[in-house]
Amino acid sequence: MGLYGNRLFFAGASAWIILGIILSAPANADLFTYVNKYQSTSVSEDAMNRLQRYDYLIDYFTSFSYFEPNHKVSADFIRALILAESSANPRAVSHKEAFGLGQIILTTGQQAGRELYNAKKLFKYVPQASLKNISNEDLFDPAVNILLTCYLIAKYNYKFEGKLELVISAWNAGENTKSLAQGRHAPYIETQNLIGKVNGYYLFLLKNKGALRY
Repeated sequence: MGLYGNRLFFAGASAWIILGIILSAPANADLFTYVNKYQSTSVSEDAMNRLQRYDYLIDYFTSFSYFEPNHKVSADFIRALILAESSANPRAVSHKEAFGLGQIILTTGQQAGRELYNAKKLFKYVPQASLKNISNEDLFDPAVNILLTCYLIAKYNYKFEGKLELVISAWNAGENTKSLAQGRHAPYIETQNLIGKVNGYYLFLLKNKGALRY
């Protein structure tokens, strides 16, 4: 079913979907409920309209190979993550004080910003100097938030070999969560719901652009 090596990177017209892999893997059998819950999800017109305001930023920041040459994160995966996390609301704040479109915690955003700054990468829309010391207000900036989201997803994708349930676990629960070192998703209800939501939105977006054929 797949993208390059079952990764979230685009390497052609097809798309890697977690559903079949989860249901065939005993270690992930407990995710069935969460994946099944959201597999037929849809996106409201209002949410799509909000999301489309940021298409140019998503397309731009997913055009970079952050960790492997010629490997880029799927723009539709980033869209699905933004829908699941904030419903495309750039001023969203969670009860855990995660901010903006991708719901990034300040310490995580600051670390990612420093890594990008030290790599001396140059981007449109985000001045390099602003990456050196990311603030809460910076995370409300759609350009900064989407850049950090793309970079972090690329990082987790590289580290966890593109396994969606592990990438989302790293995103939601932290890349050093114990279960990830054992090749298992984070065993938290919040994380499992997010895995299901992102997968559902990703399926919706791909089906509606004709990337999936049944």
